[in-house]
Amino acid sequence: MAGSSAVWAAHHASCRPQHPPTSSSSQRPRRGAGVLPLPPRRGGASLAAAAATATAAPPVARTASEEAVYEVVLRQAALVEGAVASAAAARRRPRWAEEKEEEGLRGWGLLGDAYDRCGEVCAEYAKTFYLGTQLMTPERREAVWAIYVWCRRTDELVDGPNASYITPTALDRWEKRLEDLFEGRPYDMYDAALSDTVSKFPVDIQPFKDMIEGMRLDLWKSRYRTFDELYLYCYYVAGTVGLMTVPVMGIAPDSKASTESVYNAALALGIANQLTNILRDVGEDARRGRIYLPLDELAQAGLTEDDIFRGKVTDKWRRFMKGQIQRARLFFDEAEKGVAHLDSASRWPVLASLWLYRQILDAIEANDYNNFTKRAYVAKAKKLLSLPAAYARAAVGS
Repeated sequence: MAGSSAVWAAHHASCRPQHPPTSSSSQRPRRGAGVLPLPPRRGGASLAAAAATATAAPPVARTASEEAVYEVVLRQAALVEGAVASAAAARRRPRWAEEKEEEGLRGWGLLGDAYDRCGEVCAEYAKTFYLGTQLMTPERREAVWAIYVWCRRTDELVDGPNASYITPTALDRWEKRLEDLFEGRPYDMYDAALSDTVSKFPVDIQPFKDMIEGMRLDLWKSRYRTFDELYLYCYYVAGTVGLMTVPVMGIAPDSKASTESVYNAALALGIANQLTNILRDVGEDARRGRIYLPLDELAQAGLTEDDIFRGKVTDKWRRFMKGQIQRARLFFDEAEKGVAHLDSASRWPVLASLWLYRQILDAIEANDYNNFTKRAYVAKAKKLLSLPAAYARAAVGS
């Protein structure tokens, strides 16, 4: 299925969850979309559940998957705003990084080269987002590049040219490598850039581990019975990116929103991006024997797995797709509410990415919901027209 969207292309909601987290739970994520996100709740009801039911009256409780994700959100929010954040800010940087700075090599030495290489990868594979990062401070810009590259490398393990050789053991080794770089023991220059980044910003390791868990899912799971199952997968492969990058992008000093709500919005963007990937790539995934649509909702629409593999656009399919697109747009709407609460220099790349990705849903509709044989995309001219509009909106913070 479509590759993970890089780095914080969008997230944020401004409604604060009302339910306390349950005890622990640790499931993890993969193949994302876009740029950093999380989902909001209204009056204690989850957006995922509300979108799934598409009714005016939202359910009262979170689902098990939402509770699992909510715990990670709370932990990251606490890192940023509480005593843990203070400890993280005071944390010593890796000794190797300090030594390089003492030698005056930060700008053009090994660490500087590492960040430059990350920037080159970002520029090649995420051109629009890379352009937006030029407005950030150098430190934030480099940190976002480092996170982007780690996410891309992680995604390539399962979606890249050597994907057929990847085993659970290989992913275990990748997770051990992640733990080492968080402890200041990088394996290569890309690891070094991320190791330096997490030493400077209050970034929690759990979203990174969760993304690897999403990769594990893709090794064996090719069906999702309910939207709750799919929601957790979307968090793993895309929503995690928002949790990774919000600490770097920063929250506006004058924002009245709670830290938690900003992270919820970031998550919403990741979910929206991944749902869009799924809807765009139905035919491509089917040819690989995969269905990333909720099977119970397909059945309710009078559709079967055979209908997906047959790839014929019918009235039933059109009605089903309209509901799926509506849900994705709900997540985008919630995500957009949080952009204004980001640091001013970080708003444009996030908002531009959000707008551009959301237009893929318009393209699916323009293709008469034929996502079996036609690939929905946003024309280059339309992309270019969106950039100045996104810049103007980001500049006013709303």
